[in-house]
Order: sequence, then C-alpha cells, then structure tokens
Amino acid sequence: MNNSSIPFDAALLARMEQMAVAEARKALTARRFLPVDGPFGLGYLAAPVGNDDQRQHASHGATTIISRTIPVPLIFRHFVLGRRRVAAYTETGQPLDLSPLGQAALEVAGREEELIYMGDAEFGLAGLCTVEGRNHLDGGDWTDVEQVLRDVLAAVTRLDTARFHGPYALALEPRLYNNLFRRYPEGSDLLQIDHLKELCTNGIHKTAIQGAVLVAPEAGTLLIGEDLTVDFTFPDSAHFNFAVRESVVLRIDAPKAICTIKS
Repeated sequence: MNNSSIPFDAALLARMEQMAVAEARKALTARRFLPVDGPFGLGYLAAPVGNDDQRQHASHGATTIISRTIPVPLIFRHFVLGRRRVAAYTETGQPLDLSPLGQAALEVAGREEELIYMGDAEFGLAGLCTVEGRNHLDGGDWTDVEQVLRDVLAAVTRLDTARFHGPYALALEPRLYNNLFRRYPEGSDLLQIDHLKELCTNGIHKTAIQGAVLVAPEAGTLLIGEDLTVDFTFPDSAHFNFAVRESVVLRIDAPKAICTIKS
C-alpha cells in the first residue's frame, strides 16, 4: 500500500518494520553462516537449481531443455493494533504496545528456521537436517564433555575429507547448546563452548532442531524474494490490520558439506 493512503503517520510503519527486523534477528541463525542472495522481489516464485536438462528427440530432431526449480515459500503472520491506541500514540505521544508485532515477527522467523533446517516434504523442500546425501553420524552421550568434542571433531573430519574445509558452523538443539556452558577441563576458566569455537569458527548457534548439524558455507544459499517487511493490510471500525511477511528458500548446493549428529 502506498504510504500516502495509510491512515496514520507513515513514520510509525517504518518504526514497526525496524522493530520486526530486530526481533526476527534474535531467532534467525542460518542467515548468520550461510550465504544470502537477494532480495529479488515479491514476485520471485521459484528459484533455479542445478543445471538444465537437455534432451534431443530423434523423431523430429528438436532439442528440449528443461530448467529445474524449487518453490519460494511466502511466510506471513497477521496481527492487529487498536485504532484508538494508534491515535493516542500519534496524536498525544502515549506509549504504544507493539508486542503483537514482536510476536508475529518471531513466529515468521521461527517458520523460516524450520524450513531451512527441516525443509517441508509437502512443498518438495529439503533442509539442512533432512537433505538426502548429507553426512551423518550417531554421536555418543553429550553429558560427557569429552564425547562432545570427539563427535564434533569426527563431523569436521568427514566434511574435511569431502573437501569442504570450512569455516564450519555448528547448530544445536537448545538442550545440547546449554550443556556447553561447563568448565573444561574441570577447574579451569574455559568453557566447553570456547573449545568448540576453535573448530567451528563460523559460530555455534542454538535453534529448534534435534541433535546437531555441522555446516560448511558451500552447503547452500539462502535466496530471498521479499525480505522481512511489515505490511498494512486494511482497517476496520476498531483496528488496523497488519502482516509481517517475507519469502525465502534454501537452495542446497552440496549435501556433502553438511553433517548431522544424533545425540
């Protein structure tokens, strides 16, 4: 919607978008270690993957080329603000509760993370933790500090053997991530996470997955259609209606640059 037709100060919408981006960044982890390309616009419906398939038909001599693509999901979450609350803010400077916006931004970010790590089989999308052809190892008991280091080192070795030499990022479920804040060796001033950072120089990240996944940057690229935005949709008699919206897809280029760890 054109800013001139918004029935409140356009500066408020700009402030809301800044807040939405700030809230989403708290939950987004894959964007911190994977390459990002775009944005290409709201009309970016499908992303090209791999090489074109070419076939020549003997019956008439014509050649057919087919380009492979993956769909680019649109993610959005609606929220509302009371018209009187907005008027009180813009007219008299009273505080405006933007917690519905913050919650909507976090839910959109959470869905992005889910798509990137777990994919969506119904949409034909693979994730870092589900793509076929990735490396995988069954780890040991991560309550043992030594076992954590052994498993991560084994995953690094697998990627290194596959000629993906890092820098590596490690993403873990919250339970495993929180366990890294233990002294190692016992009695020292160093935490276990500090030792892992020497192996995983592209960061150690907490997200909603099971187990852990080690990723080299060649694994894939995040393709952005429309980056996170706040859209004013329509007014009703008592509310202004909005949506937090984005479109994004993970194009996996090298499954062997990924190693999942079950613990």
